[in-house]
Amino acid sequence: MSDLDLDELRAELEGFAQPKKQAGRSPREERIIAGFEEIQRFVETHGRAPQHGEHRDIFERLYAVRLDRIREQADCRALVEPLDHQGLLAGEGLNLPQADELDDDALLAELGMAEGDPTGITELRHVRSAAEKREAEEIANRERCEDFDQFKPLFDRVAKDLEIGARITRQIRKDAGFLKSDIQQGEFFILGGQTVYVAEVGEPIKAPNGETDARLRVIYSNATESNLLLRSLQRALYKDETSRRISEPSAGPLFADEADTDDLASGTIYVLRSKSDHATVAENRELVHKIGVTGGEVEQRIAGARQQPTFLMADVEVVATYRLYNINRSRLENLIHRVFDPARLKITIPDRFGRNVEAREWFLVPLFVIDEAVDRIKDGSITDYIYDPPTASLRLVGG
Repeated sequence: MSDLDLDELRAELEGFAQPKKQAGRSPREERIIAGFEEIQRFVETHGRAPQHGEHRDIFERLYAVRLDRIREQADCRALVEPLDHQGLLAGEGLNLPQADELDDDALLAELGMAEGDPTGITELRHVRSAAEKREAEEIANRERCEDFDQFKPLFDRVAKDLEIGARITRQIRKDAGFLKSDIQQGEFFILGGQTVYVAEVGEPIKAPNGETDARLRVIYSNATESNLLLRSLQRALYKDETSRRISEPSAGPLFADEADTDDLASGTIYVLRSKSDHATVAENRELVHKIGVTGGEVEQRIAGARQQPTFLMADVEVVATYRLYNINRSRLENLIHRVFDPARLKITIPDRFGRNVEAREWFLVPLFVIDEAVDRIKDGSITDYIYDPPTASLRLVGG
């Protein structure tokens, strides 16, 4: 971490300004002690010191920076040393991390304090209510999931579905009406960079404010789990600006002539056949196909084909198109090209300036196999297959 504005960073974290000599404990000293006790509770829960790192929970990262600041300042060390039964100041028995990679400005941005903020660093920020602290502790209080092997296939399936576009992710916005009732057993979310699976929803309980709540069993993709309240998960999803809801595989057609109201039109897979008089193309015209994905109209994509090396400097004909929805176009195109990579046609064409250009999206593959690949994209099994040129068929990877 750089030394630039370090004093301001310290003040923002826990008011670590230079102390004033006062009788008894000053408000600043009380804050330091309270902050150290939060670190101790974290250690009691997790069995280790808080660590730095972008993949860590923001509160853990703040605890880690706070602990660094306490260790660095002699007056802070002296203040909390009588309380340090865990050896935090000396790092005894703990796997202490390296310093956080964030510089001061980046960490202040994480805290929501931009440079030049007119409120200044003297205004207390991120002071949470007791209820908010309890909810934050619930999120951070994760344990190892002993039966994760039962859930791992679910996470693997979701990852594949997202790769091929069978599922999509949608931003979670409070103003869009995301309710506690939207969190149901079997739902997947993305929170803090982890995929989250709601494995169980307990019986409804009455919260102190009169609202209905429930205890959840939540499994995370890093093989941990937590039993937090439904409302705690809802609040965490609200607060994480990168949180997403993962759709069900049936959330709209992958390929259709028409889109439903809620479908996101993504584009078209197109299969082209070249009219080039290049010897290799002419000899295998029924097998040489260009496979691509476009977000616009195919006719616009192939306009001026005879002037473009990617189209072999020749006119083309469209032999098949597949309209698609709710799919990431670039990922899908990369997936298709990976499947047919063994049949990729290595061909170099001179462009209109006489420079040799390698066209890479052409494949020696029959049209009926492309049709089969599209069907396997629909049912989500395509990631298990690769094209086998000797048999002119798709085969299981490793088969």
